[in-house]
Amino acid sequence: MIYDSEKLLVLAGPCSLESLETCRPVADTLAALQQKHPELNILFKGSFDKANRTSIGSDRGTGMEAGMEIFQTIKAEYGFKTITDIHTPDQCATVGEVVDALQIPAFLCRQTDLLVAAAATDCAINVKKGQFLSPYEMEFVTNKLEEAGAAEIWQTDRGTTFGYQNLVVDMRSFSIMAGNGHPTIIDATHSVQIPGGAGGISGGQREYVAPLARAAIAAGANGVFLETHPNPEKAISDAASQVPLGEFPQLVESLLRVWQAVRCSTGGDS
Repeated sequence: MIYDSEKLLVLAGPCSLESLETCRPVADTLAALQQKHPELNILFKGSFDKANRTSIGSDRGTGMEAGMEIFQTIKAEYGFKTITDIHTPDQCATVGEVVDALQIPAFLCRQTDLLVAAAATDCAINVKKGQFLSPYEMEFVTNKLEEAGAAEIWQTDRGTTFGYQNLVVDMRSFSIMAGNGHPTIIDATHSVQIPGGAGGISGGQREYVAPLARAAIAAGANGVFLETHPNPEKAISDAASQVPLGEFPQLVESLLRVWQAVRCSTGGDS
């Protein structure tokens, strides 16, 4: 098991892996946080293929082979467990040999063949709630993973479509999804996206990342998904919503304080 109820789960890294030069400073920052705060359970995340870009002309990232080499280097140099998203069933076995957790993108959370193929690996599975689903419907998503024998299941809320080009996070979601018997996570950076709302790319409002993340942890979320980049303005994807790396430690430490306060008030695991 990767999830530990005695620690705050943090899935963090750049949106796209981009390059080892982008990933190393992020890993340095995460390693310093992990050493300073043993009550954190940090996984390094990044995408080797941004397969759902708004425009066909957008940069999709490293590709599988180069992406897996970056993950292997990060694991060897820093000791982090790693997580990445997959988009087709045939990717699962190959990627699952390198990373420790596979992520099901929100748009694909009902794709049975993808869920079954992911569950067939030894990886933990983090499935994001589709922007088109209520939290109640995640019961059927997790049931598919359970029936397929998934080793470990996490549920992530990344917002729900609210009109055009807007997302909202219903804080009841974490209690509702917790009823499925699996840990819950807030994807605080994708939740502030403005999907497709910036002229062929997704915009975002990163000023709301911190309040959303803190509110979700206070509402009972067991972990947080955060994208961070040394220079977000130059990121190939999600430039408007990634957290600047220099601000990242302070943000995580604020979330840790909220998590600790919730545990004190409830007498244990939230």
